[in-house]
Amino acid sequence: MERARPMTRPDRDWWRGAVIYQIYPRSFQDSDGDGVGDLRGVLMRLPHIARLGVDAIWISPFFRSPMADYGYDVSDYRAVDPLFGTLDDFDAVIAEAHRLGLKVMIDLVLSHTSDQHVWFKESRASRDNPRSDWYVWADAKPDGTPPNNWLSIFGGSAWAWDTRRQQYYMHNFLAEQPDLNLHNPDVQDELLDITRFWLERGVDGFRLDTINFYFHSEGLEDNPPLAPEDRDYSTAPAVNPYNWQDHVFDKSRPENIAFLKRFRALLDEYPAAAAVGEVGDAQRGLKIVADYTAGNDRIQMCYSFDFLGPDRISAQRVRMVLEAFGAVAPDGWSCWAFSNHDVVRHASRWAALEPDRNAYLKVISALLMSLRGSVCIYQGEELGLPEADLAFEDLHDPYGIRFWPEFKGRDGCRTPMVWESYQPNGGFSTAKPWLPVPAEHITLAVNTQEDDPGSLLEHYRRMLTFRADHPTLVKGAIEFLQTSGDVVAFVRSQGSERIMCVFNLGHEEASTTLRDDATPESILGHGLSGSNADGVIRLPAYGGWFGRIS
Repeated sequence: MERARPMTRPDRDWWRGAVIYQIYPRSFQDSDGDGVGDLRGVLMRLPHIARLGVDAIWISPFFRSPMADYGYDVSDYRAVDPLFGTLDDFDAVIAEAHRLGLKVMIDLVLSHTSDQHVWFKESRASRDNPRSDWYVWADAKPDGTPPNNWLSIFGGSAWAWDTRRQQYYMHNFLAEQPDLNLHNPDVQDELLDITRFWLERGVDGFRLDTINFYFHSEGLEDNPPLAPEDRDYSTAPAVNPYNWQDHVFDKSRPENIAFLKRFRALLDEYPAAAAVGEVGDAQRGLKIVADYTAGNDRIQMCYSFDFLGPDRISAQRVRMVLEAFGAVAPDGWSCWAFSNHDVVRHASRWAALEPDRNAYLKVISALLMSLRGSVCIYQGEELGLPEADLAFEDLHDPYGIRFWPEFKGRDGCRTPMVWESYQPNGGFSTAKPWLPVPAEHITLAVNTQEDDPGSLLEHYRRMLTFRADHPTLVKGAIEFLQTSGDVVAFVRSQGSERIMCVFNLGHEEASTTLRDDATPESILGHGLSGSNADGVIRLPAYGGWFGRIS
């Protein structure tokens, strides 16, 4: 019989430096043989996540939904979609995760709903019903065209015509995802009540989808254009004209701060609830993260798309992003990620052309887990899964279908997790999976890497253990050191502990000067460790080195 754990005082600061494992439930584990992952499947695989050594899980949406955008179009915030199971199944996931020492965060989509939500059905019925202004409605221009030039991330105008009200409604994403009007205090109250519902169920926190899209300018002004040289393609692909505007009126509005304060006040009613917000703004991402995480009365942490874009990570970029964030948000906190359910996996985006793919993935994962901030790991990242190359007829993502073939959408990073190479579909399902399992993924299944000291999986486990054993790497300050080439070096410090971290992101040998007061801290074996002699750190291709500073 397992002994109960002693009662401990909740750590309100657990999120600071936490490593969060993202679960895309459709593709994690199918427990009932319908080809789609579910909450019982999540329950089955929690031991894998716990053994990895992370602190928390983030579960992408499992709420009732018509699945136009695969769960990010919610039709009932308080219900589990039958595709994923039941509320009892979710309660079982929370109980087992907590038993294993894992916090549970869930994905809250508060900026918009499904057009099948009862709120929208009522809102569109007339211009004078109780929920008539729960969504963003506007009259057409005199010529019948949309109210302004705002664009949808998923292509085309951000306005859709509704024949019932003879008005346009706003949708930042699909037309099936109408935007809520958070200028209405009743909408805010209802969203906070939904948040409380899940807190009362035992969740430890939330990932807040599109957090900077909550408010729009009530003046409905046209967005100004962006010059071609100023366009950034981290939020939307280059083929999407969404990048041609400076989105100053349709998102990232100052009114959001007051709502985030209300949201934080609700979280603070609970022992240790926390939230991380997704900031999608190519022009002002770091500034918005700073604004949203400043002080102790807003969101605990946010992440932007600085390392989720197409450009390969480099030593120069790492230093630039971290120092820029430190300058604009000295008391803020960021969460860093290299992959998630919306972008091409970094094992393909960055590593595909590297001479030694496995070594490269090891060194950049070590870098990720050494940066100041919290960390998100996307399911399959620990296995080095590449982006799946899918045929058009296999696509489900409306984003990819709209912009095919120049942009293939997000299905390539959402294919099923692979567990056992000797089982059909990599052990994900006994039925045909909703997305195909690529043959090259099968060879990277968990069982093929388990207990292999040279595997990427075991490297992740070692690195996460190393991070947990050194509090400085979890919550300490960061100071960058001068380097050359593709070498990035910094010192993490907290209290009396100071650790020098050096990484060679290039495929050629490199070196840098050793701090006079540094001594080796061995951890990264199997081709990653550098060496030092005569005051010089020598790094092989994709080498890493840690030194304790006395």
